[in-house]
Amino acid sequence: MTPARDLSRLLEIMAALRHPQTGCPWDIEQTFASIAPYTIEEAYEVADAIGRGDLVDLKEELGDLLLQVVFHARLAQELGAFDFGDVVEAITSKLVRRHPHVFGDARALSADAVRALWGKIKADEGTERRRHRQMQDPVQSSALAGIPAALPALSRAAKLQSKAASVGFDWDDVRPVLAKINEEIGEVTHALDSGDSSAVRDEIGDLLFAVANLARHAHVDPEDALRCANAKFEHRFRYIEAALERRGKSPQESTLEEMDALWDEAKRAARVSSDPPADALAGRPAHGDRAGKPPVETIEAIWGNADG
Repeated sequence: MTPARDLSRLLEIMAALRHPQTGCPWDIEQTFASIAPYTIEEAYEVADAIGRGDLVDLKEELGDLLLQVVFHARLAQELGAFDFGDVVEAITSKLVRRHPHVFGDARALSADAVRALWGKIKADEGTERRRHRQMQDPVQSSALAGIPAALPALSRAAKLQSKAASVGFDWDDVRPVLAKINEEIGEVTHALDSGDSSAVRDEIGDLLFAVANLARHAHVDPEDALRCANAKFEHRFRYIEAALERRGKSPQESTLEEMDALWDEAKRAARVSSDPPADALAGRPAHGDRAGKPPVETIEAIWGNADG
């Protein structure tokens, strides 16, 4: 293995950057808190590269994310808390522990059986984790414990709701959820009429929380749904800009009616381009489909995504 491909070389570089006398001044002054925003940003850049299907960029972004792991581990090592090897050992042990049907004596299981087994293992882990967290902070004994505050707000809302639902605090079907959304829309309208900006913020927050709950009941990731809506808006607006440019105009020089007409045109064009191919209509998976791959929701259910 060449030095540049050796993980130990990366650890050496990180140690050199943090050296009190000869290291980099910027790296030396960093803390867990100061680099946490970069960690979040790098994770999003990985997701962005995946979304764009750019494998060259993905390699680069995964390296940037790995640097964040190495950086945090180095900070912890300097405090005598743990080092990079401990991080690797922890995740290795977790993977083996959560897959006894692969690494243990348990025989091959169906997806449902794996989920049940995973639930028991995770519950056992959760008991110990809650005990540790409660020693650090009594608030962590709550059923809502273990959801990172730094999560995107819509994702955190859905996870809070899911945690509450796990102890019975939930509606049985989607109709009361829809009614709650209608109620919140009315309260937003009332707040807007009152001119109270603080109330408007609070009521819009309640509305978004209710919509996140609707997404959860519909088994839809609210963040993913909003990302799709963002991409759809961006595509259609760029269509408007391009169409206006062909006419020698800019959006600022156009009327809302003209742009609305182009928006509808963009929607129609998108519907035509997204018609399913013939082999999909015939019941066969189209090229690029996920045929033969486990559904994402099954993987997430097995691995878990609330308590790590």
